[in-house]
Amino acid sequence: MQKSSISDIKLSTSHDTIRSNEILTLSLGFSIDGLIREIFSQRNWERAYDKHDNGFRLTVLLELRVGRKAVDKIKFVRKAVLFWTRNPQLSYRVWISIIKDETPYYPLTIDEAKSLLFDVTKTIELDSNILKTGENKIEISIKVNWGRHLYTDPTELQGETKFVKVSKL
Repeated sequence: MQKSSISDIKLSTSHDTIRSNEILTLSLGFSIDGLIREIFSQRNWERAYDKHDNGFRLTVLLELRVGRKAVDKIKFVRKAVLFWTRNPQLSYRVWISIIKDETPYYPLTIDEAKSLLFDVTKTIELDSNILKTGENKIEISIKVNWGRHLYTDPTELQGETKFVKVSKL
């Protein structure tokens, strides 16, 4: 049986070295693949909509660690909302909007909807005063979960980035 997973985890920094009182910019990217991406289809949206299951909420919790110490926790939510449409560009009666970073998106293809919901890129700013002088290893642990729906059971996924090294002068 196929499962869902977190894949293509990438973490990068804006600088390899940083001074005090500067901001370090981290770029995190990952995808949610597997079963959930496969079953998140227009046919299942229509079945779910007919049973009044017209929302999907994806919760992401990031824990930023420097060495072994947790320095920040970031939580954000992505939502998919199913709705009845009369858009002439779409050949379906039930379609989807994706709410990402508090902004609604109206994709024109199923692949675009999956990408908006399941492909994550996040920019994180870290105050350099949190870092110790010398070399620091920064990593992020990722937890993703969603609840029960007509087409899926409640699931929690976990992943971790490889650490990046940053030197503080």
